[in-house]
Amino acid sequence: MKKILVPTDFSKCADKALDFAVRSVRNHPIEIILLHVFEEATSVYTDYVGVNKEYNLSLLVDARKKLNQLKSSIEDIDGVIVSTCVMSGNANECILTTCKDKGVDMIIMGTFGASDINNKLFGSKTASIIGKSKVPVLAIPFDYEWKKPSKILLATNHFEKDPLLLNFIFKVADLYEAKVQVAVVSDEEEDEASTILERSYAIPTYESLLKEKYKEQVLAVKHLYGTEFEETMEDYIEEQSIDMLSMVTYQRSFLDRVFQPSMSKRMANHTKIPLLVIPSKHDLLM
Repeated sequence: MKKILVPTDFSKCADKALDFAVRSVRNHPIEIILLHVFEEATSVYTDYVGVNKEYNLSLLVDARKKLNQLKSSIEDIDGVIVSTCVMSGNANECILTTCKDKGVDMIIMGTFGASDINNKLFGSKTASIIGKSKVPVLAIPFDYEWKKPSKILLATNHFEKDPLLLNFIFKVADLYEAKVQVAVVSDEEEDEASTILERSYAIPTYESLLKEKYKEQVLAVKHLYGTEFEETMEDYIEEQSIDMLSMVTYQRSFLDRVFQPSMSKRMANHTKIPLLVIPSKHDLLM
């Protein structure tokens, strides 16, 4: 991993994500790219006198000043490599474009997560990026207090074997010197009995495969049962003192996305710990 993108609007939520990113890359040759995106003001009533142009210029100057201040403070105190970027336009598009143009390996963004009383993350920038990004997104809850992750949980029903995907998860684990657990989750009401049984039979083989490749980094593969995915995960996370949750997103049809929001987006509404979401079709640069 060489580059991490941290979008910021200079809010406390964004600051939380930046703090996590900085603490994560200390003593590692990983560059943090700070990105601020602003929407240019446009009005037919003021543009002819140059008001819009002057206002947009002031936004640009102010953003660059704030980014440079952040860059200097991080480099002076933490010795972390930081670069800055200011763009105008749609935030999501600018974030995704920056990832492609600069070869970003991972995005770290803040989210209100479980602290959002209105539970409206689905419409937030972070949730939108999770659904569109071709690189992994690490969402940091607003209320989360830094703790170096020692246990990372991969929640899956797909028994992922893609080397790039798995390697990325274990690269992240290496970053924190953490161990990885895997949870295969079955819904006792929705899943067929035969499906649950097949998963149970597949778990020992999958655990052996992971332990053979990743050795002592793998703690165990567990089969979890429940009727509500979020509650099942929350209970296990608390019981096992999990520090980071990892999930994989898969491309789905438009109707599926409308009527059945992805598990990763749903967990982002509930999680109290960092959530690492990895697209199944990704552009991972290892």
